[in-house]
Amino acid sequence: MYGKAFAPEYQGALTTLSVNSSLTDVLAAGTEQLRAAERAGQHGEAARSGLAVAEAHRRLGRIGEADRAWKASYRAARAAGDIAAMAWALWSGGTLARQRGSLALARRLLHLAAELGERGGDIVVRGYSLAGLAETGRIQGDYEAVGRLHEQLLSEARRRGEARHTVWALEGIAQMHRNTGAYDMAYAMFEEAAGIAARADDRRGHAWALRGLADVVSVRDGDTERALALLSEAETTCRAMKLSGALAYNHKMRGNVLYRAGRYGEARDQYERALAEFRAMSEPRGEALARLGLAKSLARLGRDRADTAAELADLAVALERIGLRHARTMVARAEEEFGLRAQGQDSSRGQEHSGLRVQKASGLPAPGQDSSRAREHSGLRAEVVR
Repeated sequence: MYGKAFAPEYQGALTTLSVNSSLTDVLAAGTEQLRAAERAGQHGEAARSGLAVAEAHRRLGRIGEADRAWKASYRAARAAGDIAAMAWALWSGGTLARQRGSLALARRLLHLAAELGERGGDIVVRGYSLAGLAETGRIQGDYEAVGRLHEQLLSEARRRGEARHTVWALEGIAQMHRNTGAYDMAYAMFEEAAGIAARADDRRGHAWALRGLADVVSVRDGDTERALALLSEAETTCRAMKLSGALAYNHKMRGNVLYRAGRYGEARDQYERALAEFRAMSEPRGEALARLGLAKSLARLGRDRADTAAELADLAVALERIGLRHARTMVARAEEEFGLRAQGQDSSRGQEHSGLRVQKASGLPAPGQDSSRAREHSGLRAEVVR
């Protein structure tokens, strides 16, 4: 049903690169091709090779370089009059914005990318951009708004036999089920994602699916050793492909597993490790989550209650600023865990998403709507792309 996974963001002369190519290899090949295209005045090729450069930098955690690269790719695409290439550059920029915690900018760029993808006749970038919008809503905890969009994208990916996108959609829906307590459903979807990724040779997708399985095995079954083994398997892939972000989230999850097992000293070490990795790549969401785990571990190891309370209060502000509803609920639960707030206080927040409802996606405009906005931003204002 599914063919071998491929990487549509590797374009032009770089289509021979594999979805499993080391990011350092992608960066080297992309930079070489980009320079050659620029010397030859080939704007279209510069845009497409620049996209690979931007994505390699982003996944390696090199935020400044990624930001400059996607903007340069957009300018080259605009100079070439290539609407689809413009859309791909905006998709990269929107994905980077989400990684940096700039969720409003991420939604704006990804919405523009979806519109331009449709206008340019590139259904793949349109799908990737809608997926980016769905993921942005999901990490904010806005499950009701994006649940149906996840399901729609999963259906489209299955119909076209796109293994990589099917895996992504399954993992996103599984994560929502896990966060709302539907552990059996989450496990089944992570397991399906892992199987499809393995058969399609999508090592990145497989690593993320293993991380999801480890989480469920830990929280549902209390099977610490199996969870750690799954994370170790995923870590091997992350290191081989130089997946800095995925590796940091792997280490953060290892901290979660150890914390649940009462191994607080080991958990502290993993959270400190992940925190340093997230800070090195300017990833505020991961940083905040690692800080939360570290604060809880230190509290269990005897940290002063006042210091714990101050850290959690600061985290609550940081998470509100980013707009992460589910993570904000986690802080409230930590405050309750350590007796730092009245039991049940603000409980409506914790119950807000207690059921996974996927009846509507009203929080996201349809790809064909608001075409005037696409025209308004088809040249993106200078403050975005300078």
